[in-house]
Amino acid sequence: MSGDAWVSTSMPYLRPAAGGQGDVWGQETAARGRRGTQRIVGAGEVPAPEAVARLLGLAEGERVVVRRRILYLDEQPCELTDSYYPADIAAGTALAGTTKIRGGAVALLAELGYVGRRVQEDVTAQMPDEEERELLQTAAVEPVLRLERVVLDGDERAIQADLITMPAHRQRLRYELTMG
Repeated sequence: MSGDAWVSTSMPYLRPAAGGQGDVWGQETAARGRRGTQRIVGAGEVPAPEAVARLLGLAEGERVVVRRRILYLDEQPCELTDSYYPADIAAGTALAGTTKIRGGAVALLAELGYVGRRVQEDVTAQMPDEEERELLQTAAVEPVLRLERVVLDGDERAIQADLITMPAHRQRLRYELTMG
């Protein structure tokens, strides 16, 4: 792994931003002297792919809302993130659109009455497909990390599922856990 690999932790993205602030990614990178930007490349209702249906506890093909983003670190693509929400939560909201959401998606979910209480993440390493290689600007021989995340509310209802793809050689994932 290169010395300038980005060390990423999920926690800042699972809580509403303080004071209704926006772009957590931009704030996190700026705090480390870097520049983080993101581009929303698509949003709207789609049939749930198998992995998303599994994570959200829905039937495959059931309608969900997706927000697709590319994150950049110092102008270099570093992450592809597709965030999915059950349609009964997100349809007709800003989650289904391509404009930035003031305070972020987590804050909007909280405003709608959906607050994450538990998160589960699974990480695997695989070779990227052609589209992922192109979007992440990686070579065919460079693996990616795939992170599947599901956020559950206090009733154990899945309210968000994320499918995230990152170049393995430019990322380090950090997990900090509190016991007891």
